[in-house]
Amino acid sequence: MDILASVIPSDLGPAAALGLLIASFFTSFMTVALGIGGGALLLALMASVMPPAALIPVHGVIQLGSNLFRALLLRAHLHCPPVMAFAIGAVVGVAIGGAIAVELPQGAVLVGVGAFVIFNVFTKPPAWLSRHGWISGTVSSFLTMFFGATGPFVATYVKSLALDRQSHVATHATLMTLQHGLKIVTFGLLGFAFGPWLLFMAAMIATGFAGTVTGRLVLLRMTDKLFKRALDILLILISLRLIWQGASQLIP
Repeated sequence: MDILASVIPSDLGPAAALGLLIASFFTSFMTVALGIGGGALLLALMASVMPPAALIPVHGVIQLGSNLFRALLLRAHLHCPPVMAFAIGAVVGVAIGGAIAVELPQGAVLVGVGAFVIFNVFTKPPAWLSRHGWISGTVSSFLTMFFGATGPFVATYVKSLALDRQSHVATHATLMTLQHGLKIVTFGLLGFAFGPWLLFMAAMIATGFAGTVTGRLVLLRMTDKLFKRALDILLILISLRLIWQGASQLIP
């Protein structure tokens, strides 16, 4: 526990920190096994115990580490043509979103994250989002400044490229690395202090790395259909709690 205490930010308790470190392992494992879903689940879990002002920036750093490792692991399968267009859109999206995100009250962040996760459970991103890389980059990067886990939006665009499985994962991870990297830079320029969270973020990335490696080696026995249904139920329950927490702050 002494080692754990040395990496825990003052705004986070020991039990919550340990729970998030374990969650980072399992959500990374899940993302490798199923291709998507881990980022949204980790975001929902982090939102339930972290200060809202730190949620999106810290989640962004952790997701940057996870996606960067995945992209490097599968770099030989990267489909390069859409990267530049997506990157241009991402720059525009984070710039616009960053100018607005810093003004949101904490309660609104919690309600927004909860509603956004539920939206992703019950709906699919609109078809027009997948037609052009710069559109996907702009819209998803704008949204990530508020809600963090926009992987499903970007995955819809990558799916439209009709790539093989390894190329799909490599390309999606590369685009998400670009998006999260730009988001982190933007939050830093806007004044967010990453310093108190550095050791904890490094520990989260490390456990996520272990989950990624394990996810590649272990064959899941549970059917995808059953697993995704359980995931959806868990996401909905956590999101409803976030909405209740946020609404209680917004409504006197």
